[in-house]
Amino acid sequence: MSLLTGSGAARPGGSPAPSDAALAALFADLGAVTVETPLLQRAEPYLDTAGEDLRRRIFLTRGEGGETLCLRPDFTIPVCLAHIEGAAGLPRRYAYNGPVFRQRRGEPAEFRQAGIENLGEENRAAADSQALAEALAALRACGLPEPAAVTVGDQALFEAFLTALDLPAGWQRRLVRCFGRDDLLEAALAALSREADSDPLDLDPAVRALLRGGDTVALAEHVRTLMDAGGLPPNRGRTPEEIAERLVEKMALANTRLRSTYLDRLRAFLALDCPLSEAPARLETMEAQSGVEFGPALDLFRDRAASLRAAGVDLGSIRYRAAFGRTLDYYTGLVFEIAAAPGAEPLVGGGRYDRLVSYLGAPTPIPAVGFALDLDRIAAAMAAGGEGRP
Repeated sequence: MSLLTGSGAARPGGSPAPSDAALAALFADLGAVTVETPLLQRAEPYLDTAGEDLRRRIFLTRGEGGETLCLRPDFTIPVCLAHIEGAAGLPRRYAYNGPVFRQRRGEPAEFRQAGIENLGEENRAAADSQALAEALAALRACGLPEPAAVTVGDQALFEAFLTALDLPAGWQRRLVRCFGRDDLLEAALAALSREADSDPLDLDPAVRALLRGGDTVALAEHVRTLMDAGGLPPNRGRTPEEIAERLVEKMALANTRLRSTYLDRLRAFLALDCPLSEAPARLETMEAQSGVEFGPALDLFRDRAASLRAAGVDLGSIRYRAAFGRTLDYYTGLVFEIAAAPGAEPLVGGGRYDRLVSYLGAPTPIPAVGFALDLDRIAAAMAAGGEGRP
């Protein structure tokens, strides 16, 4: 890991982008140490943690030893790995500015990101509000006025709601994987509705007996035997273990006796869309009317909103959507995006990812939150809006 104290990254040819000096000054004022990471990264951390949307966009290659490598698709994972390698103390804030590579429809595959990763801050509400406030400050440092569209969501609230509904664990995992992808989430809810009102266990008696006995190893072996004998259609996309897991999920769903009332409550939660200033009260009302308790996730939500208000952020200008998430699977709580206008591509995205650093090899859990600016989109927005550059 190379720690720098100078200005941000330069464009090809050595000339700095117009916002680089201002961003470097801002990041230094915020106490963030600028870090460089290699352009070529091990692919496994991305393939294991980042989710399908990013996996299909990254550029893969092979190293001399046969290892799978990729061009750096973002900075969060490399910065976390660099922190683990350096064994630095906590809390610690890292800044970065440089090129990343991922396939994007209608946009260049190489573009520049700058941002901050805040590791080890135990006060999650304060760190979350700080990340959003600093993302807005970074846009101002780039020369943009206050953006027209700031959207926040909270994956922890969604997961707490699913837990309170007592959905089978397999369905909770499936719905969490769909969070932030409206089409996939709607399809999953439709499937849940269909399966809740039907008997999914029209199966071979031996399979039914193994399911009820709870022996998943024996069930997987039985499925493998049936597949080999032609008793089940071969599916190259699923192993016997995956088929067995899916059958266990269907049994759990059947035993739960889920009914439309629960789905109605889940849909009502996901439909919540209001100014952040109104969101705590709306969530409290939903909790009281439905009997579904959000628990500590709502306490953190309230504290975060209060911290943002204390930092001078106008909560009325921020949109809270209960169904809003981002397409990276490592997020665990707050997620947010900032755009120049409603419906436009985000200029900034960020959120909380408390499980990631431990998964990457940290010996103890490390709370973490951060944000990334898309500097190319910001430059295009400035050009389109005729804004002056600093």
